[in-house]
Formats: sequence, structure tokens, C-alpha cells
Amino acid sequence: MTESGTDATGLQGRTVAIIASDHFEEAELVTPRDELSAQGATVLVYSQSGHEIQAVEGDTEKTRKIAVDGAFGDVDVAAIDALVVPGGTVNADTIRTDETAQQLVTSALEAGKPTAVICHGPWLLVSAGLVEGRRLTSYPSLADDVRNAGGDWVDEEVVVDGDLITSRNPGDLPAFVGAISSALSAKHG
Repeated sequence: MTESGTDATGLQGRTVAIIASDHFEEAELVTPRDELSAQGATVLVYSQSGHEIQAVEGDTEKTRKIAVDGAFGDVDVAAIDALVVPGGTVNADTIRTDETAQQLVTSALEAGKPTAVICHGPWLLVSAGLVEGRRLTSYPSLADDVRNAGGDWVDEEVVVDGDLITSRNPGDLPAFVGAISSALSAKHG
């Protein structure tokens, strides 16, 4: 965050929570964190345990560890303006069965908060019972899971269905972050 930049104040006063576990896809957490922060948002990262988490690239190559601001249980949905869920196959498969993570996405959507989920992250939405009747995208290998859960899966770089924002992969990050930024601006315009 810059205190003097005019371009860095567009999301001033907005708070974004990112939830992830070990083996999240690095770009899918770091890019939204850094770009939304550069626009003036406060971006906080939470892990299951409240301890730092291991990033990967391409699901298998460990890159670096990321410091976090707390555990999933520390997230107060009433105090945030948006929730972001990065992908990474292992991360997504881990958090999809985490009851606290399921409650966070459910509460965020029920409260009308932009909820942005990318790549394999929509597994959490499937497990939380949140895709029926919704239009969304994901990494292509989740298409059957989304359809079997009653969702309308489409192959587009970003899909906005009400407060739900979804994208397919790291190549979609510019559109994904842009949609998050637009949703935050519209909610507080």
C-alpha cells in the first residue's frame, strides 16, 4: 500500500480475506494479494492452522512459504468485504472438507460479499453445497463435479454470477483480479 499514490486508493477501506492451506498455487494467492493491496485494500491471508503455508507452482514444484495473519477460525465475515480462495489441487482438496472453510464461503455468499474462487478452488463450493443453480468456471477437470452438483459449468476466463466470481487457472488472473476489484468498487461505490 502506498500512502501517497492516487492510483493506490481505489480500494482504500476494503478488507479482503484469502483462505488457503499448504500446496496452494502460488500465483493464485500472491497475485490477488499484491494487486488488491496495491489498489489500497487490506488483504489478510488465513491458513487452517494459523501457521505459514507452502506455495507450489504447477501443483508439484514447491516455491516459497507465505506468512499468514491467522487461522480460518479467526476470519470474521462481517468484518471483510470479500473472500478469495486460490487453487492448487492439494490445497483445494484439503480445504474442501474443512468445515470452517465451508462455513466461510457459505457465510460470505449469504452476506452478499464478493467471493472469488479460482482453479481447483470450486471444489470447496461443491462440498459446501453452493453450486446448484449457479453459473461458474474452474479448472476443466472439475467440470463434471460442478455439473453433478447442479452447477452450470462454462469455459470462460472469468464468470461473475451475483457475488460469486470464478476463474479457470493462473492465466486468467488479470480478469479474475479485475472482477474482484470491480465487485469491491461496486459494493462501496
